[in-house]
Amino acid sequence: MITNTAQETELELLFQAKIDTEQKIEPKDWMPDAYRQNLIRQMSQHAHSEVIGMQPEGNWITRAPSLRRKAVLLSKVQDEAGHGLYLYSATETLGISRAEMITALQTGTAKYASIFNYPTQTWGDMGAIGWLVDGAAICNQVSLQRTSYGPYARSMIRICKEESFHQRQGYQIMIELAHGTPAQKEMAQDSLNRFYWPSLMMFGPHDSESAHLARSMKWKIKRETNDDLRQKFINQTVSQINYLGLDHPDKALQWNEERGHYDSSELNWDEFYSVINGNGHCNRQRIQHHVKAHEEGAWVREATAAYNLKKQLKLARDAA
Repeated sequence: MITNTAQETELELLFQAKIDTEQKIEPKDWMPDAYRQNLIRQMSQHAHSEVIGMQPEGNWITRAPSLRRKAVLLSKVQDEAGHGLYLYSATETLGISRAEMITALQTGTAKYASIFNYPTQTWGDMGAIGWLVDGAAICNQVSLQRTSYGPYARSMIRICKEESFHQRQGYQIMIELAHGTPAQKEMAQDSLNRFYWPSLMMFGPHDSESAHLARSMKWKIKRETNDDLRQKFINQTVSQINYLGLDHPDKALQWNEERGHYDSSELNWDEFYSVINGNGHCNRQRIQHHVKAHEEGAWVREATAAYNLKKQLKLARDAA
């Protein structure tokens, strides 16, 4: 007689073997509850980040310097809403409802990327966000196209394509500002100085401090570690900053021939943990705005639910 524990152990071995041979885990496949919960945490946090990330940029749609800039920024914010939709839908395949995820966000149980709790003070910040924030996101998300959970991996394909346009849009703003008037170049430098360090924090704590990293790597939910991704991002931005003709915010940055990477300053981890624990410049504002928009949109959800119910009843009658 096989006990439940022995049965579960066998299932876990088969599950890990499937992952080790690069097969995707699909919603109807057996999976350990810890794997499911790890995915729900990461994917819902990713979805929340896309939606909350609309706020700092949406704040500048009406103040864009030209009609073309306004149209491009509006399109970008619309893309972020779509990314949130893909990711919420993918997360729902794990057995959690959209309503549960939204409640977790609004009550502070679920987190989102700390970068979005920093204010956008100038038009230059639209360039810095597109270039640095979306650039850091791409660093992480490219490897997520190979994540072990099928719906998550597939959603990342389109998201990465769109994020690459967002990064180019942001960098193009920075090019124009950095090669413009002295005042414009100063604006670009200021935005770079303020968003560079929070962008590095987007990759999360050091590998040794991450509570979820070991399991995420074993299950191939994540394919690269926090520190490896951060190093990759640091390396690639050096030449980009040089091309802009701006000063690098990290005065201690230095090429290490032996490592084949740049050595950089340690981040302000006290600030990182303060922001993710709700004490950033805009934490309360971001959630309050989300709650307000959610409440104002209740009638749309109610109307949609009523329409769907009416449609289901009609189908049932027609089938009877």
